[in-house]
Amino acid sequence: MEKIQNQQHTKETFYYAVSRMFERASYYGFRALLVLYMIGETLKMTTAEALSLYGWITFSLIFSQIIGALLGDLIIGNKKTMLFGGIIQAIGAFSICIPSKTGLYVGLFLVILGSGFFTPNIIANFGKSYLNKTKLLDSGFTIFYLAVNLGSILGTFFIGYLGETFGYPIGFITSGILVIFSLIPILVSKEIATETIEKSKLSMDKRVINILIAFLVVGLFWGIYEMSGIRVFDLQMKFGEISALTISKSMWQSVSTIFLIPISLIAIVLWTYFYNSQSFKLMLGFIFGIVSFGLLFFIPEVPTEQHAMIYLLSLFFLGASEIHIAPVIHSILTKYSNPKYLAILVSLAFIPTRLFSSVFGLFNDKFYDNPTLGLILGIILMTITALVLMGYILWNKNSTGSQV
Repeated sequence: MEKIQNQQHTKETFYYAVSRMFERASYYGFRALLVLYMIGETLKMTTAEALSLYGWITFSLIFSQIIGALLGDLIIGNKKTMLFGGIIQAIGAFSICIPSKTGLYVGLFLVILGSGFFTPNIIANFGKSYLNKTKLLDSGFTIFYLAVNLGSILGTFFIGYLGETFGYPIGFITSGILVIFSLIPILVSKEIATETIEKSKLSMDKRVINILIAFLVVGLFWGIYEMSGIRVFDLQMKFGEISALTISKSMWQSVSTIFLIPISLIAIVLWTYFYNSQSFKLMLGFIFGIVSFGLLFFIPEVPTEQHAMIYLLSLFFLGASEIHIAPVIHSILTKYSNPKYLAILVSLAFIPTRLFSSVFGLFNDKFYDNPTLGLILGIILMTITALVLMGYILWNKNSTGSQV
């Protein structure tokens, strides 16, 4: 670990973080109301039909992000594509207020398209703002990731409350307004000129290896995360039914997200002043994940209030695992890619996540019947990944004598 000197965050960091927070608040709040709206009195869709359509939304976002990235990197620029995407997303949220299936489908198409235009381009522009101070990349993207989680929490509770209290159209209109707010920081921020960015001195082979590692790690982590989530969700429900804990079921479902806030703040401060390799952070993230899953084995099938502290400690380590992996992945992609095509690379990084999740999802029936099976498989996979990363760190130090 080395001390970081002569590098600091700028106002651009704040602009992008605030923009992303508003956009994510809009998106997650929109999602919180969507299924309830589809099965409600206006559209009267069946639950199966609504959930099927909801699944297609998350799948379609992969393709819209690739289209948005191509548009931003190759045609009109990242900033213009972000602004264009935000406007489309807002119109989509407003369109869903039309009380018909036509309004629903038009609105969903526009929200998916707009979010796809916005997401890879804001991540790319944010990353490029750090390419002349790469030791702050991990800290910067953790700030960005904190903004995402704050937006998720605020949007889910605020828009969800408005929609259920004053009617779904009010919730969707609020979602559209929040997207418009997210464009204001983008308007006052600078377009990043790739000509002023320092070129990477690493060989092409080393850059490709690091990018491939990032792709594999991010897909594997989120696949394992979803697989283990079956046991975590099961425990959430059981702890929520224990009246002695005086914590609501909805609060139990939000604990893991709430934990991310203090963990993110600690990581931001630490990584702003001290630098360690991104490979080391990834390895540490998987070790934290192993500890998190291991703790869950100390909780019996029918837990009592005495086991709540073990469960909360497990969620804390799971949050630490996520913070050491999710934002660092974008740091790696930013550091080792050609900045002219960074949005494209960011959009492609969503593919392995979906791929691994789909593969692990094929065994969901077995994991539901035996939730601990998912934990065991998760621990095995994370242990293998941590050992591979450790070997890569040692190999890299022996071959180059530098940190990556």
